[in-house]
Amino acid sequence: MKNLAEINAKGIRDLIRKGKITNSTAGMAKGYAQANLVILKKEYAYDFLLFCQRNSKACPLLEVTDVGVYRSKKIARGADFRTDIPKYRIYRDGKLVEEATDIKEYWEDDMVCFLLGCSFTFENSLLNGGIPIRHIEENRNVPMYKTNIPCEQAGVFEGPMVVSMRPMRHEEAIRATQITTRFPAVHGAPIHVGDPSEIGITNLSKPDFGEEVSIKNGEIPVFWACGVTPQAVAMKSKPSIMITHAPGCMFISDIKDEELSVL
Repeated sequence: MKNLAEINAKGIRDLIRKGKITNSTAGMAKGYAQANLVILKKEYAYDFLLFCQRNSKACPLLEVTDVGVYRSKKIARGADFRTDIPKYRIYRDGKLVEEATDIKEYWEDDMVCFLLGCSFTFENSLLNGGIPIRHIEENRNVPMYKTNIPCEQAGVFEGPMVVSMRPMRHEEAIRATQITTRFPAVHGAPIHVGDPSEIGITNLSKPDFGEEVSIKNGEIPVFWACGVTPQAVAMKSKPSIMITHAPGCMFISDIKDEELSVL
């Protein structure tokens, strides 16, 4: 198969829809923005919209559909949010009950789709800046951790912020902060650098989501707010059903990375 980094967004979505990609999308469709997915019934939609507005660092909104609409009108016109993600998770009453490669059978006519910015989007800019991305190097899913940082409550939704972690040297962390600050629509600058215990993480070798990556001598962990936060929130808030992407298995949009840059 052609190098997945060199295939455009639509090409990757076609492969996903055919079941040929079922794993993490990190590094795929180089230059195209990726997005997290949350699907909720209409009764929860206002509360979740408000939650995203109050917690925009972790949940930056890229698109919200009308009730009953599962096709994109903004970030990838015509793409189907029920089929165009490699793997989905279904939460019922706060419990993960199943993973699936398409969710047509779970779709209900009163559902709303939320697409949130993803930090995979700025990784191409980090690589272009000479900053290594360890989970891409090691062909692993990015490690993600629940923190002791509480999100601001909105209606029924509350819970801890989730962060993604990328190890790098001190000087690279400074440069990474400068680069990612330009991308507030996909989490922006890191929320923490250094000692993980300060944000409630006790063991970097055991991420709550994703996979462990190696941390080399002289490197420090750098943490970004993560769009998996709604999954931790679902576990605490317990909506009757929430459908999400599986961590690391993102929706790849037709928006180019640099379109989300503010500088």
